[in-house]
This record gives sequence, structure tokens and C-alpha cells, in this order.
Amino acid sequence: MADRAPSRPRLALTLGDPAGIGPEVALAALDDARVRAAARVVVLGPGRFRPAHVPLGNVDDFDAHELAWIDTGGPETFEVGRVQASCGRAALDALRCGVELARARRVDGLVTAPVSKEALHAAGEKVEGQTELLGRWDGAQRFQMMAIAGRLRVMLLSRHLPLRAALDLVTVERVLEHLVLLDETLRGWGFAEPRLALAGFNPHAGERGVLGCEDLEVLEPAVAAARARGLCVKGPLSPDTVFIAAGEGQHDAVLALYHDQAFIPIKLAARHTALTVIAGLSFLRVSPAHGTAFDIAGRGLASPRNMIVALLQAAAWSAGKPLAIVEDERALEAAIRGDLPRP
Repeated sequence: MADRAPSRPRLALTLGDPAGIGPEVALAALDDARVRAAARVVVLGPGRFRPAHVPLGNVDDFDAHELAWIDTGGPETFEVGRVQASCGRAALDALRCGVELARARRVDGLVTAPVSKEALHAAGEKVEGQTELLGRWDGAQRFQMMAIAGRLRVMLLSRHLPLRAALDLVTVERVLEHLVLLDETLRGWGFAEPRLALAGFNPHAGERGVLGCEDLEVLEPAVAAARARGLCVKGPLSPDTVFIAAGEGQHDAVLALYHDQAFIPIKLAARHTALTVIAGLSFLRVSPAHGTAFDIAGRGLASPRNMIVALLQAAAWSAGKPLAIVEDERALEAAIRGDLPRP
């Protein structure tokens, strides 16, 4: 949280890739009365998107305005719905400004619209996503993406990698390290004794070696080591049921072994309200759990709802309110009103 005591939290909002849906959902979210009531926002992105009523500021004077815009640069011309290096550079410039503001405690939290990894690569930044980029710029030693869909909270062991490469990263040491980080993160969110679950490697967590040896030889030793450190961990548990149990409140969080093992249940559980955060950073970062959607960009089809929830949740968390549980329409409306249930 920033070292000021504002009436409402100040959030930085990056527009993401200009050719994707980020600018349109961000602008629509800023027009939402609930967002304006919850936070003061400084938008970071190409000035060409700035509405006339939003004051244009700079890194030194934006705080004088409830809603402000910092022009971080962008392409003069580009094609909506297509990967372009110029748009990747614009997304990078906005992100870097956001990280600098957050690290300097000029803002209470950073909310990021989606970027295109292909565009980032074309712009010369060979990263697998925003998590790696923000972790590096923040100088964080231990950090990881977490996805949230209501009571379903999932940390990833690896992120945007080919599946074969991701599975090669499943080692005793990495699983233990991530279980410790997950436990620390939940304690920071107010969970006194986090109840963790580890998703299995093989179908049915290997059936005691019948369906593969990785669960016995890698995951069970990692769980034993975590328990020896005082962590409450169950697993490895069958991947086809562990996320259901977590969504029902039987576990406070799950450690998933690769990207799709985490995000398939997350997006099924909360298609329009799922979020991601980055555990281990020195500042709060929240993002809607969707991509650039180049296929519908600029066509007026993108819903701002996920971005609205991201801004509302970031405002609540940075203001020190309990971790919100957005699990259905009724709970979403409660979160928007600020009536946030405790973990």
C-alpha cells in the first residue's frame, strides 16, 4: 500500500496491447460508476485513446486528479486485431511506467490489461508473459502467478511453456518452494492456517504407481518436506476432483503443475470474473484472466466486466479489506457494493 492515506486507493491501469481489447474494456470500466466510487485511477497507455474529459498528466502531477492519463507512447498507426511489434513496444512502455509508480509507492496497486506475448517477442522482449517481466523489473527473488475464481485459488508451478517443458520442471525442490510461497501468500491475505492441496501429475494422481511414478517419486516427497516445515498440505490429489473440492471450500488453495491444469477449471468456474495476481512482488498487481482477443478487438463485442471486477478487487485489497470471494452473480454484486466476505 502506498505511504499516503487517500480517501480511496490510487490504482494504475495499463491499457495492454493497443491492437487487442485492452483499450476498449479499460475505457468502458472507467465509465462504470462503481469503479469511480471505489478508486482513483491513473491510466497508462498511448495518448490517442484518451477521452477528452480525462486530464492528461505526467508522472509528477497525476495525483492531483481523480482520474488522470499518462501518455506512455504508442504507434502512430497500427492495425486492430493483429500482432505488431510497435504495439508490443507500447504495451512494454506502459507496463514499465506502472511498475516504476508501484515500486515508488506512488500508487496502491497496478491493474494490467492483456498483452500479446508474440508482440512482446516482436518488440525484442523474449518473455513468456507479464509475470516474468514484472518479477524481473521488481527484482523479486520468488514470485509466481496465482489465479482466483471465487473460493478457487490456484498457484501455478510453471506458466506459459510447452507442456513437455513444463512437466520437466516438476521436481521435488520446485514443488516444495511453491508450496512454501503459496502458504506465505495466503497468510499475508489473512489465512491463519492455510489448507493447501497439491494437484497430481498423472490421472488419479497415479493410482499408487499404476498410472505413472511421478506422483510417488516426486510429489509425495515434496509434500512430506512441506509438512515437516509445518505446512498443512494434502496431496497429491486427483486433478479431476481437487479443483472441485477447492471451489467448495475444502482447500484454501491448490498448487497446479502447469498452465492448463490451472486455467481450465478457473475459467470454467468464473468465465467473466476470474483474476490473476502475482505472489511475491513488492506491490499489488491484478489482471483480468483473459487475453487480447484479437479476433473480436475493435468490434464492440468485448465485455468490460472482467476488467471492472479486477479494478474493484484491486481497490478493495489495496484498501486493506478482506480478500473478496467472487464465485457467482450474487457474490459479484456484493463485491461491487463493497460487502466483501472474509476468507
